[in-house]
Amino acid sequence: MAKVTFLGLGVMGYPMAGHLQKAGHAVTVYNRTTAKAQKWAKEHGGAFAATPREAAEGADFVMACVGNDDDLRGVCLGADGAFAGMRDGAIFVDHTTVSAKVTRELYAAGQEIGVAFVDAPVSGGQAGAENGVLSIMCGGDAAAYDAAEPIMQAYGRTVKRLGDSGAGQLTKMVNQICIAGLVQGLSEGLHFAEKAGLDIREVVDVIQGGAAGSWQMVNRHGTMADDAFNHGFAVDWMRKDLGICLDTADETGASLPVTALVDQFYKDVQKMGGGRWDTSSLFKRLQALG
Repeated sequence: MAKVTFLGLGVMGYPMAGHLQKAGHAVTVYNRTTAKAQKWAKEHGGAFAATPREAAEGADFVMACVGNDDDLRGVCLGADGAFAGMRDGAIFVDHTTVSAKVTRELYAAGQEIGVAFVDAPVSGGQAGAENGVLSIMCGGDAAAYDAAEPIMQAYGRTVKRLGDSGAGQLTKMVNQICIAGLVQGLSEGLHFAEKAGLDIREVVDVIQGGAAGSWQMVNRHGTMADDAFNHGFAVDWMRKDLGICLDTADETGASLPVTALVDQFYKDVQKMGGGRWDTSSLFKRLQALG
């Protein structure tokens, strides 16, 4: 069992930190809103701290799941950042979906002070975090990954190192690119079925076991049919992720025409007031078009 810090108690981080405490690790949490950290500590029996630095002092592993590049820099760097409190040889594991650029920046900053940095974005959404069955794609030094993997097993069903620093974030970009096109295709298919007078549920019951089947089809067709989108992975966050994908594609020379188009469709959903709707709300956009 290890001394573990968890920074960021959003819809993902809150249950992930809980799984670590339940696994027997000594967990200290930090959240920008201290009241939420206090609530977590009361619920799970762990400790909380007022700053990332205080939370990270003496920890073997510091895990983070925050919002974006700037949020990650904020909890890592500066006088109150986690790096200032981490001991030599400790390992920082970042579960945030951020750019490979900031990942490599913080990896290099960690090397200067003897702190290892593993980028480890996750997939599986809130349900995956709550049930402890996330897919975790990792980048960084092999030794640091090997040490951190057993800790991540507390909430990960699939945990894999894909390469050096940044490889985990690049793999998460692949994940988001695939989801974007898939959800649009599913939305169009269900929209077509609805317009043709077919029962969406009956159609999916027939086709989900064939070549068209997917996790999105199995888990989202019912909520799409029910016009229920106040759950799941928010459109605002998906647009943040797709922005990272498109920026990286510009840097690498990759062509992402479908991703760029779907990103604009999500922009339409935001204009509809659906920034916090699930990504499957692309279906609602098509319904609104008539």
